[in-house]
Parts: sequence; C-alpha cells; structure tokens
Amino acid sequence: MDRTGPYAPSRPQPARALPAALRRGLWAWPLLLSLLFVAGVVLWAYRTDREEQEEAHRTMISDALSAEAQLRARLDLEALHLRSLAAQLRQAPHDRPFLASRPEVEEGFRGLWLSVTWLDAGNRIIAHLPPQEAPLLPLGSDERDGLSAHLVAPVDPAMADAVPETNRFDVPGEKVVLRFSPSTLLKRDTPWWLTRRYEVQLVDGTDQVIASADGPGTGQAVPGLRDSYRVLVGSGMPGVYLQLTQRELPQPWWQGLPLVLVGGFLLLVGGATLLLRRQMRQVSAAEAAWRTEVAWRGAMEDSALVGLRARDAEGRLLYVNRTFCELVGRPAEELIGLKPPMPYWPPESAGEAMQRSRRGLAGLAPREGYEAQWRHADGHPIEVMVFESPLVDASGQQIGWMGSIIDITQRKRLEERERHQAEALAHQARLTTLGEVASALAHQLNQPLTAVAGYNAGVLRRLEQAGCEDTMVLQALRRQGEQAAEAGRIVRRIREFLTRRAPQREPAVLAEIVRQAASLLQRDFQRQKIQVALDLPPGLPLVQADPVLIEQVLINLLRNAADELAQQPAGQPRQIRVSAQDTGSGFVRLDVDDSGPGLAGRTAEQLTTPFYSTKPEGMGMGLAICRSVIEVHHGAFDAGMSPLGGARFSCSLPVWRADADPDAGDDSDDDADGAPGR
Repeated sequence: MDRTGPYAPSRPQPARALPAALRRGLWAWPLLLSLLFVAGVVLWAYRTDREEQEEAHRTMISDALSAEAQLRARLDLEALHLRSLAAQLRQAPHDRPFLASRPEVEEGFRGLWLSVTWLDAGNRIIAHLPPQEAPLLPLGSDERDGLSAHLVAPVDPAMADAVPETNRFDVPGEKVVLRFSPSTLLKRDTPWWLTRRYEVQLVDGTDQVIASADGPGTGQAVPGLRDSYRVLVGSGMPGVYLQLTQRELPQPWWQGLPLVLVGGFLLLVGGATLLLRRQMRQVSAAEAAWRTEVAWRGAMEDSALVGLRARDAEGRLLYVNRTFCELVGRPAEELIGLKPPMPYWPPESAGEAMQRSRRGLAGLAPREGYEAQWRHADGHPIEVMVFESPLVDASGQQIGWMGSIIDITQRKRLEERERHQAEALAHQARLTTLGEVASALAHQLNQPLTAVAGYNAGVLRRLEQAGCEDTMVLQALRRQGEQAAEAGRIVRRIREFLTRRAPQREPAVLAEIVRQAASLLQRDFQRQKIQVALDLPPGLPLVQADPVLIEQVLINLLRNAADELAQQPAGQPRQIRVSAQDTGSGFVRLDVDDSGPGLAGRTAEQLTTPFYSTKPEGMGMGLAICRSVIEVHHGAFDAGMSPLGGARFSCSLPVWRADADPDAGDDSDDDADGAPGR
C-alpha cells in the first residue's frame, strides 16, 4: 500500500517496483543470459575455427612453395648433369660403351634416371641405355611403375644456347633424351614431415595424377572436402603442378566435446530455469501475502489513536506510526535513526527526560506507565502517558523496546480548568465577603473623616480669628484639611466602585495625575533614596478617566516599585521612571519602570490574580484592583521587562472625545464588585 505525505509510515519499504510484465518474466532472465552466453561461445568457436582453417591454408601454401622450390632445384640439377653429358658426346664415338662409361650416366641411374637415349639429327637412336643394362642401384618396382617425364639436351653447343628449354624434341642436331620417374622425384625430394601432413602429388592441367609421394598413384584427381593447393612446378615439367592435399578431413567445430558441453549446459540451465520459475511463483505469492499483511497492519497502526514507537537497545528510533508523527509534529523521515536527546524533549527538562529514557531502556519503566511533558514542533507543550514493553524479533531475542504514547494534554487541561474553576469559586466567595467588608468600612469611615475635616476647619478658623501668625501651623492645618477631604473623596469613590456605580469619567490631564501621585510619595522616595524620573511630553491629549481612581492605581504601582527597590543591596541603582506616550490609536499609554529584580518569570495574569502576593504581609489585592480599575476604564493592563533591568507595568487609557458619551459601554453592572477574576 502506497501512502505518501509528511507522516508516511516508516516501516521498511520494498525497492522501486519494476513493471508487472518485467517482474513476471524475471525467472526467464537466467535462461536468456545463458542463451546469449552460448551464442557468444558458438560465435567465438566459429571464428576461431575459421581462423585456424585460414592459418592452416596459409601454412599449406607456404609448404607447397617450399616443396616446389626443392623439386625445381632437383630438376635444374638433373638438367645440368644432362647438359654436361651432352657436352662430352660432341667429339665422342657414336656407340653405347662410351655413353655407358660416362660417370654422369652412372650417377643418374643411381638417382632418378630411367633411361638415356642418344639421337642423331634425324631423331634416330645412336645409343640407348635402359636401366637394366646400366650399372645402377636396384630400385623398387613401385619406382619403375607409373608415368615418366623426360629432359632433352642438344649436343651442339650452339643449339644449347639457342634452345634453353630442356623438354623440347624439336631441337635440330644431335640430342640426348633423359627419361626419369616423377614418383621417385617426389619420394626422394619431399621432406618426410610434409608427406605425413599432406598427400603430395604431381598433376597436369586436366587433373590427371602424374605421380604421388605415396606410390605410383596415377589416375584422375577428384577434389574432395579436404583442403588442397597446387603450384606450377616450372620449366623442367611444363604444365605439371605440385598439389598438396590435407590428409585428414577437418572435423567441424560443432562436433565433439564442445557440443556435448554446450548441450549439457543448456539442459542444466533449462532445468534450473524451471526450478527458478517455480520458486519465483512461490516468492511472488509469499510477497503478495506479505504486502497484504503489511497493508493491513499499516492501516491498523495508522487508524490507531495511540502513538507507537520502536527503539533499539541504545534508544535509537526504529519505527514511528502516523499518530506519533502528528503528536510531535515531525515527519517520520526526520525521526527515524535519532538517538537521545530527542528533538521533542523540552530543553528545560532535557536532563530529567534523559534519566527517564535510561531507566526505560534498562527495563525499569513502571508497568502502569509514566507521564511526561514533550514539545510539539511548533513550540506548544504536550502532556503524554508512555507505556513501555519489550520488542522481540523473530528469533525470540529482545532487540529494544516498543512504546505506546497517549496524548493526555486535553485531559490535563480539563483537570486544570476544573481546579481553576474551584479556585475561582473560592476566590469569588472571598471577594464577595471582602466587598461587603470594604463597603461597610467605607460607610463607617465616611463619618469620622467628615468629622475630622470639620474639626480641622473649625480649628483653622479659630486660629485665624485669634490672630495666630504661625504660618507653619496654619499651613499644616490647611494641608491636613486637604488630605482629610482627599481621603473622603477616596472613600466615596471606593464605595461607589464597590456598589456597582460607574466611575466619574471626565476629561483628565494625565500629567497632573502623575505629578500629584508622585508628590504624595515624595517623602518616602527621599527616605529610601529612590530617584524618580517623569517623562511626560507636553502635547499629551486629555484622557477619559476618573482622576481619583487613576491616581490610586498609579500610587499602588509606585509603592510596589519602591518596595521592590528597597530590597536591593546597597550600592545598586534605585530608579523609577514614569513615562506616557500617545499610541496614535485612541489611547494613551502609561509605563512605570524600575531597576529592581524584575518579575522572575511571572506573568501579568499571575500577578493580577486575587490574593496572589509576593510580599509576606501582602493581601494580594493591589494589582488585582489596579487591573479592574483600568479595565473599567476600557483600557488594558500588562506587565513585562523594563529597559532599566527590572519590571514594567503598563496601562492604557482612552483619549477624551467631546462627542463621546462617557457612560457608553459602561460595564459596571456586569461585575458586582469590580474584581478582575476571569
């Protein structure tokens, strides 16, 4: 089954499939290759046989030329002896004894000569010496039988120079005729090794055999299948050819042992091909069954909602299924072959994950599984439950571990959400109680503060009527009255905030609010040696806000920054900077930066949770109320890193618009007590 995509199964894949017709004919390949090999061998044998025949023919030509040269040399020698005899007969008496007494005659009859005849100018016999009357060595009858040849030499020296031929009878004047045996010539002047290899014969132009080295052998030379070659003997025997014929008929190259070997080879290859075809069919059937099983197993593995992974004894990934790849967000090609540490382990807990992996490879993983935190390729964390079991091969040997991984992220989130809901209900109950207490306190404190303001005003009026000229006392009483009035306003606004009454939004100058809050805490800043810088551009637009509530938010943020800076070691810079800027999107952003220790990884959501505090004596309501106040003003509250090295708390307030209804979109009725709980 062919499945593609980034999560294709990593199980071993077969090689690229050949065409079906080609695969079905794989069994015939050895036979075809064997036939090609046999054809090559046959062609090589044929060419080798032809080359050997051609080489043998060239050798025969060379041997024929060599034998013909020897025969010609012998005939020339006999012609020379005959002319020497003719020269001795010029002034000699015309009788047989003189002719028989010549040493050339005796030597000739010992060799090739059969007879010598002395003829006069009219071709009449002057003297004749047959072999039986001449002193000669006995010759076998086979040498005397058969055809004979003759040589003619003129007695007249003038005719000898005019007629160089040695076989013409029309020579004028006296002449000597020599008859010799061609058969004896072949036997005595042909090398023995040549007669063993060839049939040596003298033939004429009509294929008539004149003589043979094997015997008299006259008759018609019939060409056969054997190779032969003839060459003209020369002037001594005009029209006579020396013919060499191979004695043995060449055996065809395709007969004998090579044919048996080739035939046996083809039979063996044919039998092996049949067995191979049978084996191929069995293998194809087994392969089809294997592919079907693999497809079924792959379909089951890919349809499973459980991630599967196989590891060897060293922790190297051998196999992952599609669910596992989707779980970690990485393709199988990227995971297969990796060894610990794995890319889906969180960097902050890589050491713990490595120890857990080693325990699992050592067989110490709990049977009931264990929880782990991994990381998806896009960065978000995932919670998993891992179960390990031994991975055994076909021989029963354990080669690694098979793991089943279940994604429990959603379950963990549900559990966390249920826990948060329970905590939120508890917080809500506490906030409700706290709101009631705060409302009662605001109601009870309103009367004492009114009395304090009244007594302070009465004392100030009596002193002025009495003519008191102590300006410091008068100034202190005036400031005390202002602070009492401010406290009263704060109590009223808090009471209104807690009793679902909307803040009194009005066009406010944010710079004046910031300066007022900083001036109220100026003495504390000087005592703690904290430098406060205000970065307030003059062109800031008016904001739509309740100045009293925004001032309390700013005071709370400044006090929190001062408390953090108070914990700084001596010699460390203690700086607070308050800056404001127009974002250009209808809001003014206010930032409070400090050079303290920072947020220590805490988020704005965590810091503004009710009853969460970083101070031993804190109630955990300051930042929660600040965030609620800013959100009631339709702004945003955030926390992060400061350029000064500490923490930055930011809030945004909407810009005042004359045509806007300050009560539009009021959500005070949606939150009973202004708590920021979400």
